[in-house]
Amino acid sequence: MIACRRRSSKRVDSETVVCETREDTFELGSRLGASLRGGEVVLLHGGLGAGKTLLTKGILGGLAYDTDEVTSPSFTLVNLYKTDNFDVYHIDFWRLDGGTGTADAVGLADLLENESAVLIIEWAEKLGEHAFERKVINFNIEGDGETPRRITISGAGNLANETDRREKGGPVAGAV
Repeated sequence: MIACRRRSSKRVDSETVVCETREDTFELGSRLGASLRGGEVVLLHGGLGAGKTLLTKGILGGLAYDTDEVTSPSFTLVNLYKTDNFDVYHIDFWRLDGGTGTADAVGLADLLENESAVLIIEWAEKLGEHAFERKVINFNIEGDGETPRRITISGAGNLANETDRREKGGPVAGAV
């Protein structure tokens, strides 16, 4: 069980959780990883130190991949992880300026040709308004790990449904 706390909000297609520790953030990623079926695009938004790579390690952990092998692709731009079920492309746009050439810089169209592959994109805001023809899951991460992370998730169902600590309230959500 993850110890992230749910926050109430108005939209029902997303939820906001607060992860108190690095382990909570990893476990949230692990839950997502275990729920992936292949073909999804996971967009990670957040500043330096927000936990994007930590969340990615959790996602790969949920796919029974050796998390010691998961590293930030800040300088390589794309890392490929071959899991037992499907390929996972871990993409990092941090070093890119953003805009229309960002997708071309990593060969995004070519990566998307692998229909069963999962794409995890850090610094997704640099992609702009790119339209995907796949299921898209958004994570908007606030915080730097020194304080609890507030993570708004859309498109993933209810990842934090079985948390150890909950705040009372209605449906949870937040715009990404």
